[in-house]
Amino acid sequence: MPEQASASEEGATDKRLHLVPDEVVEVGRMEAVRRYDILDTPPDGAFDRVAALAARLFDVPVATVTIVDEDRIWFKAAHGLDGVSEIGRDPGLCGSAILRDDALVIPDTLLDDVACGNPLVTGPLGVRFYAAAPITTTDGHKLGTVNVLDTKPRSITSEQTATLTDLAAIVMDEMELRLSALRTVRQEQRAAEAERAAREQAERDKAAIVSFASTLQRTLLPPALPTVPGLELACHYHTASVHDVGGDFYDVFPLPAGKWGLFLGDVCGKGAEAATITSLARYTLRASAQHTDDPVAVLEALNSALLADVWAGSRFCTAFFATLTPDAAGGFTVELATGGHPPAYHLSPAPPEAGAATHTRVEAVHPKGGMLIGAFPGARFASTTLHLAPGQALLLYTDGLTEAYTGTGTGTMLGDEGLTAFLTARPASCGATQLVQDTVGLLDALPEGASDDVALLALSVPAPDQAAAATGAGFTAHTTAAPAGEEY
Repeated sequence: MPEQASASEEGATDKRLHLVPDEVVEVGRMEAVRRYDILDTPPDGAFDRVAALAARLFDVPVATVTIVDEDRIWFKAAHGLDGVSEIGRDPGLCGSAILRDDALVIPDTLLDDVACGNPLVTGPLGVRFYAAAPITTTDGHKLGTVNVLDTKPRSITSEQTATLTDLAAIVMDEMELRLSALRTVRQEQRAAEAERAAREQAERDKAAIVSFASTLQRTLLPPALPTVPGLELACHYHTASVHDVGGDFYDVFPLPAGKWGLFLGDVCGKGAEAATITSLARYTLRASAQHTDDPVAVLEALNSALLADVWAGSRFCTAFFATLTPDAAGGFTVELATGGHPPAYHLSPAPPEAGAATHTRVEAVHPKGGMLIGAFPGARFASTTLHLAPGQALLLYTDGLTEAYTGTGTGTMLGDEGLTAFLTARPASCGATQLVQDTVGLLDALPEGASDDVALLALSVPAPDQAAAATGAGFTAHTTAAPAGEEY
């Protein structure tokens, strides 16, 4: 059942009555609004998707993304609010929300002394419920809000409030990405207008493209893996060309009740279009995982989102999504769902044969029936459950690994058999960091390297003797490699 508003939340309305914009803060805020150059810009699919997603997640008729100007509230996206592009900066709703550091929730606007006079409340729309999270820059300026509105009073849970805050952060990420792109375009325009030699101009254009692709790629990948108690994590990313944004993606993030979620996937194609789908996939997987414990349901939500997105076109992706649940006896229960992705590999120490050194047992994890994501309505996805015990590891990867050629001009790919043989030769109780480093070494040793993007994500549970020798509080490590060999 939704949590009812607490006494402290009810008292927040009275405190809000005394909030007025500080002149110095407002001047800095408006400078930030102008810096992002967002006001009165045409509709943008990224922001429209956030508003639509907010409406679906909260089951409300209206959801908006707003920017607060000096004397008006301008709608960058307005789901369910046709024909309205802006309203006056009246007190009560967005004007109050940007004065707060946290989300503003008004269960019943008619009982709120400030909100009850707002035109959206008194007008034909008749808003009775309002909740908003501020869109906040890294230096603390609140540009606007992500809002959900309903025509009847209601309450929302603290988890839903957190989801609304996450959506506002997603909007901020999109604005930062947009600003980065605008700056790059303007730099290119200034360079084009300058009367310089064609060779120098070509070199500047090439450098700008590489820089933009690298910057955009980094916004689509986590800058670092989290620390998960009792688990060692490692990852690696390599793009085949510094000129193109790749479509591979991965992430590890916390879930309610002490669980963790992770995913790794591959979008069909490269470039800006693939980056758009990658961004949508990451945000959809993260948001959906907060509302269901079923990995298959998470992939189904992504399938629906890709099919409903007009910007996705015929793009599709493959992916693994998994939940990790710590076991009291040690290790983790891994529930893993697949959508058309190559198999993962479960590594565990195997008893040595007579007179032979200890070797590694490798088992393919490939639930049967997982279809491509975003290709077919009603696509079915498959899942399986395994136990990742101490001394064991799990490797997830994109197909750039198995499609790497083993010799110049041979036409022979590494394939599943070659990868299995390589993993079998790993030392017993091979940890995630060593596993990723060894796999990167395998690619580097190939005559032609990897001809496609490669993403690796490995996780392992340290064996008891390894845990006893560890000096840190956790076992997380990451060896992420950026395009062009840079590390971050």
